[in-house]
Amino acid sequence: MKLGTLKSANLRDGQLIVVSKNNQRAIRADHIAPSLREAIENWAETKPALEKLYVQLNGGQLANSFALEPAKLHAPLPRAFQWADGSAFIQHVKLVRQARNAPLPVTLESVPLMYQGGSDRFLAPTEDIPQIDFNHGTDFEGEVGVILDDTPMGISGEDALNKVILFVLINDVSLRGLVADELAQGFGFLQSKPPTAFAPFAVSVDELAGAWIEGRIHLPLHVDYNGEVFGRANAGAMHFHFGQLIAHAARTRPLAAGTIIGSGTVSNENLANGSSCLAEKRMLEKIHDGVIKTPFMKIGDTVKMEMLDSAGQNIFGTIEQQVAKFKNEP
Repeated sequence: MKLGTLKSANLRDGQLIVVSKNNQRAIRADHIAPSLREAIENWAETKPALEKLYVQLNGGQLANSFALEPAKLHAPLPRAFQWADGSAFIQHVKLVRQARNAPLPVTLESVPLMYQGGSDRFLAPTEDIPQIDFNHGTDFEGEVGVILDDTPMGISGEDALNKVILFVLINDVSLRGLVADELAQGFGFLQSKPPTAFAPFAVSVDELAGAWIEGRIHLPLHVDYNGEVFGRANAGAMHFHFGQLIAHAARTRPLAAGTIIGSGTVSNENLANGSSCLAEKRMLEKIHDGVIKTPFMKIGDTVKMEMLDSAGQNIFGTIEQQVAKFKNEP
């Protein structure tokens, strides 16, 4: 099934909807749970009812369904109690470390990298990426992620896979110009990680059409930048699978239902597949051409992300954002 959230002026978690397989129509599901957050927190009870509604919607049985308007959709979870992002693609780690002249971790292939992101407010899939200062180095990062049921502390990597209930597509916006100075302080990311954006639909495993194999989504992530093809890197190339990322996050604490775990930037050693962020492209330019040619994002630049199944169906809907000058909200 596919689940989404309508924006609401009065409800911070928005309003839960069930979305048709072709992403064209939806039905309100707030009689089952007011929001996706609350549906996830009571998943054993809400899942069967949501699945039934999904079947009815796709069968044309619901007279009160309505056509979807992308501008009215929020992130599936407009906020979450926890968002932890891994870096499961070794190629990405190597390139971004090289970009800032940083050594590779000794445990690169044995212990996942992960940071705790801000989750009090996510960007909607068509919401502008605010830019305060071009020198901050605004970058996009295409990722896949999972949403969890309640997950106990100390869970194994294999058992952790059973806690995955939904899948999402992510633009983990980064400010590359702030990263090095923050990390040099020895205390991790904060200012260099502004709000993250999500594609509009969270989906169950059956929507991946057999591409969920050994804890990885084996499909290319389509990234277009300023209207041109930028990357088609395959998300199945994760060194650490999602179960290992979840187990890493849960090593010393339980994870509440609704926790989101990200894969980190999708990256392939096959350079013909392109990249999923500007930092990688810039580093490859430096390696192969001796000079960086691609600037970071400026006001007016656009990024588009989506993932298609083997039949060409847009699984998660589309992230389509533009960089805009930051304006203080009233």
